[in-house]
Amino acid sequence: MTAHRERTVLLADMNAFYASVEQALNPALRGKPVIVCGDPTRRHGIVLAASYEAKAVGVKTAMAVSQAKELCPHAHLIPPRMGIYVQVSVRIVELLRQFSPLVEPFSIDEAFVEMTGCETLFGSGFNAAQLIQEQIRAEVGVPSSIGVGPNKLLAKMAAGMKKPNGITVLTPADVPQRIWPLPVKQLFGVGSRMNRHFRRMGIRTIGDLAQADPEYLAHRFGVIGRALHQSANGIDPSPVDPHSLEGSKSIGHQFTLPRDYEEEAEILLVLRELAEEVASRTRTAGYIGRTVSLTLKGHDFSSIHHSQTMAEPSNIGRHLFTTASALLERHWNGQPVRLIGISLSNLHKDEGIQLSLFEERDKERRLAEAIDHIHDKYGNGSLFWAPSLLGPSVFTDRNGKIGGHRI
Repeated sequence: MTAHRERTVLLADMNAFYASVEQALNPALRGKPVIVCGDPTRRHGIVLAASYEAKAVGVKTAMAVSQAKELCPHAHLIPPRMGIYVQVSVRIVELLRQFSPLVEPFSIDEAFVEMTGCETLFGSGFNAAQLIQEQIRAEVGVPSSIGVGPNKLLAKMAAGMKKPNGITVLTPADVPQRIWPLPVKQLFGVGSRMNRHFRRMGIRTIGDLAQADPEYLAHRFGVIGRALHQSANGIDPSPVDPHSLEGSKSIGHQFTLPRDYEEEAEILLVLRELAEEVASRTRTAGYIGRTVSLTLKGHDFSSIHHSQTMAEPSNIGRHLFTTASALLERHWNGQPVRLIGISLSNLHKDEGIQLSLFEERDKERRLAEAIDHIHDKYGNGSLFWAPSLLGPSVFTDRNGKIGGHRI
């Protein structure tokens, strides 16, 4: 019987990614405070990324631009260029694949790398991290921090311990001394809501969670309770999956509105635009879905989230809009709305339609495909729903953007 082989997993995390890309592309910005931010005159006027020169005086991600300018009046304010950041992210993933075929993009500025079995080529995990870090800096010009561990969880935790330009190795033996004393909210997978639950239970550190009764956690929180107990003990069997982004469980989109919307007609207009956007993405991905979810967030950050399953699966905007409108009518309390989102889940591969005696579904499908073809050839702004020319529309402002920001 062969002995169990300990894995070597890396998490490469680009430091202050958007700001670092801007400094890499413009040598005049290097060594100077750079803030990548949205338009301060609109709702999304917040800091998206700050260089370490700006962070040194207190500028933080998600801070209002006005506050950031007070802290760092000489900062260079730069609007985001999402198309460029995506291109750089893709290039970084290509570099990582030179070290291992098993690379899992985790976000635009993070990726896991499975190095198990590559020791004869690149040495220890620490040595491989050094080589990767140097190559990213040399070819892309962006600093990175890299975590090394026996699994994805510890690699992720390690990557956040030394920034910028850090390399941290965590082993299972390090968990009691280096992980357990940390606040439980710092455990990967513990969000603000779960943190509140844990604090009410007297669980304040990761060590408290590690020593809690796993059966009670499973009874209280289900599978997630048992999984978080394992995480607190440094256990994570999940593989590095290069195809993780291919199996989307839902397709959705949301808009942060330029002002609080209070009129139902305004909200319905945005819902229609969202429905068409989500439907188009679903068709492009080759799926149909049955469950429509509606998310509304108010000016006080209160939220409403409800779902409804359609009688038949669809990827047609009108069907998604009709379902979302019904959810709005049932659940909206009339309070001002700051953010609107729609998602489609319960997805299946689109392998044709089931003919209906009551709707010309094939005609709608052919029309949608024709519109997709026009958008592919001439851009989304070439053909759109006429009411999108009205004031409450968010389509004309966001057309030609990625993540709400100019390409």
